[in-house]
Amino acid sequence: MSNTKTKTKRKFSGLYWGLGAAILAVSILLFCQFFFVDNLSPNDKFLNGTKVNGIDVSGMTRAEAENIVSYSLLSSRDEIELKLKYGDRVWVFTGDDFEVVNEVEPVLTQALKVGREGGMIKRFLKKQEVKKNGLNIQVSYKTVLGGLEEKVEAISAEIDTECEEPKVIFDPNGEPMFSLSEGKDGIVVDRGRLYDLIDDALNVNKQAEIDIPIMQIPCQFDEDAALSSIALRSSFSTSYSSSSDARKNNVSRALNSFNGKVIMPGEEVSFNNVTGPRSTENGYKQANIILNGAYVKGTGGGVCQASTTLYNALLLAGIDVTEANHHSLPASYVPLSFDAMVSEGYSDLVFVNNLDTPIYIKTYSDKDNVYVEIYGKPFEEGKSIRTRAEFIKVLPHGGDKIIDDVSGEYSNFVIYKGEYYRVRYPREGYESKGYLQYLQNGEVVEEKELRHDFYYAQDGIIVQGVNELGEGMTLPENDVQFIPPQKVTTTTTETVRAKIEKQRPSAYNP
Repeated sequence: MSNTKTKTKRKFSGLYWGLGAAILAVSILLFCQFFFVDNLSPNDKFLNGTKVNGIDVSGMTRAEAENIVSYSLLSSRDEIELKLKYGDRVWVFTGDDFEVVNEVEPVLTQALKVGREGGMIKRFLKKQEVKKNGLNIQVSYKTVLGGLEEKVEAISAEIDTECEEPKVIFDPNGEPMFSLSEGKDGIVVDRGRLYDLIDDALNVNKQAEIDIPIMQIPCQFDEDAALSSIALRSSFSTSYSSSSDARKNNVSRALNSFNGKVIMPGEEVSFNNVTGPRSTENGYKQANIILNGAYVKGTGGGVCQASTTLYNALLLAGIDVTEANHHSLPASYVPLSFDAMVSEGYSDLVFVNNLDTPIYIKTYSDKDNVYVEIYGKPFEEGKSIRTRAEFIKVLPHGGDKIIDDVSGEYSNFVIYKGEYYRVRYPREGYESKGYLQYLQNGEVVEEKELRHDFYYAQDGIIVQGVNELGEGMTLPENDVQFIPPQKVTTTTTETVRAKIEKQRPSAYNP
């Protein structure tokens, strides 16, 4: 027990001695540092051969040297005209543009320590050269020109530029389709070198003109990674093989407005704004359009097929569509609930790039089909999107309605009561839904209802004349057959699709 206490006591005693020795060593070090740094007498003089900015201060005290050096620097202040240039830009300063300051004393204090107690020259001494004949010191003009550093920083902020990375160049008709522009290195003003040039120039001539030195900052960019981050997200096509040349022109003309278009993250796009007015001046021709449930000639007929093709490509690419409307009559070139009717001032297709990278749109056509391809950030591995249309039921039409031609609009066809002319056939309507399906490795993992549409039935319209037959007159034979209200029958999606395609060949699609 006694031996254990003795050992413990010795152990702690050694620890105390060790800590005491360390504290003593630190105290001596701090004392020596304080003593040697500050232990300068006002009567201490510079060594022989010591020069400051070319002024011989040998044998002078610190105060004497400060007076003569400060006077030399400050007296030349009014003579200073400093011109800094970079390219075609010039900044000019005179002595009056700087505050009067005097920070010479710290420099002289360090110079006075040389040769005494191992004193060292601090980094803010501009130049120092110990030779056999003494010490030569150049004091920076920053010590007497107050605000010089602020001015240099302000100029540098105008010149400094960050590295400009190469930009993606999208040429939808080119090979390759995607390439990169040349990047540009960053530029930074070499502040240290600039201060050196200012001091050297002003020591020779107070009228100084200096080209601002810069440093190039190389641009680090992985070009292969940039191009590999762009992939085909979706493609969609529709047929217009039986359309007239005028209608084909209109479909292609509208889609061509999107060919090569780059949509930035968060950017909203309006189909009507991009395609412009449906006018002959804008390249559109006369073709069939739907007006009040009937087909009539109109400039730009067929443009809705362009908007519908784009709409489906956007859905498959996972792009947010914020406005899309169905037609009054279904279109034959896409399933129910996947058409997108557009009309100036009335209906639009609007979408927003919801990705964090740009999307790129390519469109093209041949004699039978039009195509839309959307490129951008690749889907996560194994993920894809598809659409599903659901036919719900037929909305029966009410048969034919007979209307008297009171205005005489159809007087070329009917004049007398009992004379009939068919304006429009009745057409059944449909209720349908559209869905987006999200797949992982080909398996549906989520389905979202996108639309619930009603393509309302259209009654047939027959007009008859309003005049009474004169005595002895007989009506000519009339071949107009009256269609009664429709009776609802069970039908299938395939039957409906076939019926729509038969009733609505692409020549008569909106």
